[in-house]
Amino acid sequence: MKSNRQKKILEIVNRFHVETQDDLIAYLETEGYSVTQATISRDIRELQLTKVLTTRGTYRYIAPKREDMVSGLKFNAALVDSIISVEYALNMIVIKTYPGLAQAVAAGVDNLSLAEVLGCVAGDDTIMIVTKNESAAKSISERIHVIMKDG
Repeated sequence: MKSNRQKKILEIVNRFHVETQDDLIAYLETEGYSVTQATISRDIRELQLTKVLTTRGTYRYIAPKREDMVSGLKFNAALVDSIISVEYALNMIVIKTYPGLAQAVAAGVDNLSLAEVLGCVAGDDTIMIVTKNESAAKSISERIHVIMKDG
């Protein structure tokens, strides 16, 4: 439900001039989604929507550019530095971190709202990510490796 709602929010923001959270709620209601202001506020934060000044002197929400998301994955430097290894097998990815940091990295993965990720579970120093298929696991693993090298 959340994933579908957030996809619809991105679609609405890219298609319409959305100035306020109330505008966004109204657009969502016309699409069959009943949401609260608190839910919209969380979605806006998780989707990293920002308000920009338009040429008309009003503000509107915009989604981050795809290239800003580093091929769909965005981690801050501290999270990248806490990853020791990334491996995948079939449709699962295992990320090893330094002790005590797995939950922070897993929260970063969850915040990406990747459609191909079915779930993410973290312990103290290990994260297991289940993806829809093996190609998704391979792709995400490779993208994390690239970020680790570039970071």
